[in-house]
Parts: sequence; C-alpha cells; structure tokens
Amino acid sequence: MNRDILIRTARPDDAAALLDIYAWYVENTALSYEYAAPSEDEFRGRIINIMKQYPYLVAEQAGEILGYAYASKYREREAYAWNAETSVYLHPDARGKGTGKMLYTRLEELLRAQGVVKLMASITMPKDGYSDFGSLRFHERMGFKLAGRFENCGYKFGCWYTTAIMDKFISEARDNMAPIRTFDEIRDRFGV
Repeated sequence: MNRDILIRTARPDDAAALLDIYAWYVENTALSYEYAAPSEDEFRGRIINIMKQYPYLVAEQAGEILGYAYASKYREREAYAWNAETSVYLHPDARGKGTGKMLYTRLEELLRAQGVVKLMASITMPKDGYSDFGSLRFHERMGFKLAGRFENCGYKFGCWYTTAIMDKFISEARDNMAPIRTFDEIRDRFGV
C-alpha cells in the first residue's frame, strides 16, 4: 500500500475529477448500469446528497484524484437503517495497487462509528470484457460474502448481466439498536 496516498472527504468541487473516473465506467463497462454519465452538476448534487448521511471519500496522491468510495442508503424502509450500500471507483491506472482497499478500510471505520451493522454491495457478475474487472474478487478479499444474485437484471451493450449481492457485518447485530449517526456527527473524531 502506498503511504503517500491521502484519504480525505470529497468536496463538491471534486465533482469534475470524480465524474471523469465514473464516466469511464459508464461508457466502457457494465459495472455501472447507467447508459450515459450524468452532468457535472448532477454528479455534484449526488455527492452533496450522499454526504448528508454517509461518508464520501477520495484517494488523492500529489494532488491527483485516484479514486473514490462512498456509502449510501440500502433501502428506504426504516428497518434497513443499520445497513449501507458501498461503492468504489478507481481511475483505471490506479487499479490493483491497494487504493481501493485503503478507501474501503477507511469507509468501514467511519460507517462503524456511525452505528452501521452491515454493508451491502451490488456487483456485476463477470462474464465478458465489459464486466470482468475483479470487483467480485476485491469484495471477497475485503471480507464480503455472496448473499445472492439477481439473474439477468441489467441490460447493457446488447446483453444481459447478473448482479451479485454481497454483504459484510462490520458491527454486531443486537436488540435495542441505537439510531444511526450522520457522517457530520462522527467525522471530527476521525479528522476527515
């Protein structure tokens, strides 16, 4: 792992750089089921909206953004509040160098402090050059387990893709759970 990589909280003015990374996945892979990349303004809005509740982290080295990871609400119903869905996107040149692990490790630490119990990840099952980017293996190495899959649920590039659902406990599931804290409530403790 490279020690000179800074993991920090995303800022709205990171939107253009983060969108450049994300747009590559939208345009060239089936890892995102979006057909067209959002506008910079829409992407900035996504960052701001997610950070009302969850961490949105950036990996930066020498002023260059290498990738980002964030958590989002798993489902709308109140009983799901102790779950969070995770996402990570790296610049293609930054893959395989430990940056994703750094981002996810920090993200898990922050989510645990918020009171999150379980993480969920939706991953396109590898089947071709549009979908085989090591995401399943990465999540397995990060301790996620296969929880199920949705067969042929995403149609992109003229074919159907299956989505794996993976999960990971990061805290103990117990009775009488305290309410989830917002990212703002815990971030100062971690200097992010």
